[in-house]
Amino acid sequence: MSEIKARVGQKSRKPEPDERIRGRITMSPVEPGSGMLGAPIAGLDIDVALQALVEITDSHDRFFGDLARQMAKALGVRHALVAVPVGPKRAVTLGYWNVDALAPDLEWDLSGSPCEDVVVGHVRNHLSGLAKRFPAAPAQTSLTIESYLGIPLTATDGKVLGYLCVFDPRPMPADPRRLSFIQIFGERALAELVRLRVERTLTESERRYRDLFDEAPIAYVHEDLNSRFIRANRAALRILGLRPDEVVGTVGLSLVPDTLDAQRRAREAVESIGRGTDTSGVVLELRRKDNARPIWIQWWSKPEPGGKFTRTMFVDITDRVLLEQEQARLQAQNLYLREEIKSVHNFEEIVGQSPALLSVLEKVERVAKTDASILITGETGTGKELIARAVHSASRRHEKPLIKLNCAALPKGLIESELFGHEKGAFSGAIQRRIGRFELAQGGTIFLDEIGEVPSDIQVKLLRVLQEREFERLGGNHTIQVDVRVIAATNRDLRKAVRDGDFREDLYYRLNVFPIELPPLRDRRDDIPRLVKYFVQKYSLRVDRRIESIDLDTMDRLTSYAWRGNVRELQNIIERALILSTTPVLRVEPAMLAEPVPAEAQSVNARGDLAALQRDRILEVLEKTNWIIEGDRGAAKVLGLHPNTLRGRMKKLDLSRPVNRE
Repeated sequence: MSEIKARVGQKSRKPEPDERIRGRITMSPVEPGSGMLGAPIAGLDIDVALQALVEITDSHDRFFGDLARQMAKALGVRHALVAVPVGPKRAVTLGYWNVDALAPDLEWDLSGSPCEDVVVGHVRNHLSGLAKRFPAAPAQTSLTIESYLGIPLTATDGKVLGYLCVFDPRPMPADPRRLSFIQIFGERALAELVRLRVERTLTESERRYRDLFDEAPIAYVHEDLNSRFIRANRAALRILGLRPDEVVGTVGLSLVPDTLDAQRRAREAVESIGRGTDTSGVVLELRRKDNARPIWIQWWSKPEPGGKFTRTMFVDITDRVLLEQEQARLQAQNLYLREEIKSVHNFEEIVGQSPALLSVLEKVERVAKTDASILITGETGTGKELIARAVHSASRRHEKPLIKLNCAALPKGLIESELFGHEKGAFSGAIQRRIGRFELAQGGTIFLDEIGEVPSDIQVKLLRVLQEREFERLGGNHTIQVDVRVIAATNRDLRKAVRDGDFREDLYYRLNVFPIELPPLRDRRDDIPRLVKYFVQKYSLRVDRRIESIDLDTMDRLTSYAWRGNVRELQNIIERALILSTTPVLRVEPAMLAEPVPAEAQSVNARGDLAALQRDRILEVLEKTNWIIEGDRGAAKVLGLHPNTLRGRMKKLDLSRPVNRE
């Protein structure tokens, strides 16, 4: 670069070790016969230097040129410049004082020059002999440079933003104050470079924000405090049916339909902005500007800090609102139909109209809307799970899950894991974390059947869930909060279990907040004909049988039967009779039933007599099945009981297989 007289050479030179230490000043001694031009630079005049610092202009347009001029004046040199890198080995001047005038901004190659080290963060100070250290091609320079002082301009993040240097055809005196003064000039220059960098960043951010505002898929609107639009992006124009030339002056409230609810919601939303409130997630009904078609938006608005306008964004939720409206209509229709069905003969799948059953259903309707714990008692097969389902369906939790667990169907060692879950490694075989039933039922209902079979150590954890609504997984120490309604059921006498010490008294009272006792089928014989017809309709298609009527003797026989297995036993008998049926008239042969219980026995309420009847019936079936409990031909199947329930009954009634049987 011929115009810059300090340009010295194109060949790269490896700086000597002491020159590469950042911040260290390398003094090059004056060598005899070095070709110096003129007398050495005079010593530093402090008054002149200070005056030069004060006189630097504050004008951004002329700042770097004036700084270079004042720097040359302060340090008594003929050349001074401020430059910034524009590539790995190139730089461009922002201000260059050349002897007695400002030179135009120039770009040049730094290779082989002292600036090459400065631009990567090193201080370089050559008092003399620069021409020998950095020889330049004769065709590219008309002036020999003897001395040089350059410093990098390094930002706080370590990036070199530019550099300052002064140079002269005369040697410089060895005065350390000269470095201090150029560093002061460097601080001024660095501050301006940082300002320019911040300004460029802000400009770029503003451009990106403008692009994001205009192209965002979410609608953005700036409006004044009276809901008058100032600016809107393309998504807002598309949703509201506006043309770009209609934005300014459009009043948002003019798009609200003239209905009381829509006007009220919009007015409350706008008033909240006037109070400086951050309004979030409000659903508003509007009408498009172009065709008045109804739309619904979810709307967020926040006042601008200066209070002159608001920043509003919204999304189109019209499809969602229309879908919800249709779902609400179908749900209302479904509820009406269900109520109609219930009023005729059942509650969900609970069939019957006997006074005993209607009394139970009345209790269900009363307690369903609460969150009270419920204890359902009754003999096996009376429909305890159906009652639990009915409570859940009529409760506020009906949209959440109903989770079931039969406590008698699991080994005692697994009940805790099933209820509360376990962490990985909690026990042998626990290869991963397992979520328990209580977590699955979060927000809903858990139905614990055969609650009387829960071991005493698990009863403690159940009590804690009911009292504190919290628990830990097996093998874990993190407390989990739950909101679950508990419905328990049992065919045992829990009061007796409490007296015997088999069941915690405090847990019993926590479960028994609202007791529901289900009547056995023999106490609601008026419901048997309805139940028979219901099961015939339910199972005839499953077993591919066409039944037109039920034999009168069969109906009398079914009505007079004791039904120790209750509704479940009746269900099994009807399904078996359908399988065996060969005519359109359903018959249940006497052999399929035990002998009818005498009338006097039907009215026996004493627990001892009932236990004796149960014992005789179970023993009779065990004898007929050769004491086989499980399987299609087992006693549990005949009695309509779960095998574990039957084993529990046998233990309770002291029934065991004779030892002389093979």
